[in-house]
Amino acid sequence: MKLEGKVAIITGSSRGIGACIARRYGAEGARVAVVAHSNLDKAEAVVKEINDAGGEAKAFQADVAQVSECDRLAGEVIAAFGTVDILVNNAGIFTAVPIEDTTEEIWDTQIDLNLKGSFFMARAVVPTMKAKGSGKIINITSIAGVGGFPNSGAYCSSKGGQVNMVNALCLELAKDGINVNSLAPGNIKTDMNAPYRAEAGYDERQASLTPTGVGHMDPNELTGAAVFLASSDSDQVHGANLLVDGGWAAW
Repeated sequence: MKLEGKVAIITGSSRGIGACIARRYGAEGARVAVVAHSNLDKAEAVVKEINDAGGEAKAFQADVAQVSECDRLAGEVIAAFGTVDILVNNAGIFTAVPIEDTTEEIWDTQIDLNLKGSFFMARAVVPTMKAKGSGKIINITSIAGVGGFPNSGAYCSSKGGQVNMVNALCLELAKDGINVNSLAPGNIKTDMNAPYRAEAGYDERQASLTPTGVGHMDPNELTGAAVFLASSDSDQVHGANLLVDGGWAAW
């Protein structure tokens, strides 16, 4: 098991991509902090799946768009598990609207959760990682962080910021034995984008733009890359943005 003995915090892991990563980390031997924004019941359901499969997990609630909540969450996880070795900044929101319809609230909601939350969660765990001389910080970014999408200015800004944040933190923290990288999914089947996928022709259009011809991947197809970035296999990987996108960004 590649993550045996490690403690992982995965934000936004009560559903979607985060839940898939949480289950895989549990199967790889990590003790997993499953974090929900508000619905603790969903987090508990993921925890039960991990524990029933022989892993170890515990549910936590936090709104990581709030700096004080980031600090509280890190403290609670460390109190429960004794340390933190891996942080996966997965919590995020996607709202697609034209620029004319983008309100300050729509902008702030995406920037605060996707970008600010990632930075301040990293800040919250860095002292513990520095003290032990090791750690893995992984931002779940997006193909929207390396290319533009129409009607998604706020989202693309938040994801592009996450990608460049990885570069900055890598330069600062690599000397402390902390790996900072990102995992950039392509189009993934999640409940967050289900309304868009329900639109006639949407999946077919995405498939036509993807070299593999797959419109939306299964989120479990990301978990191998997530394990790699969290494990000792990636000890010399710093500042990378690993694309798992069916070749979307290769055009």
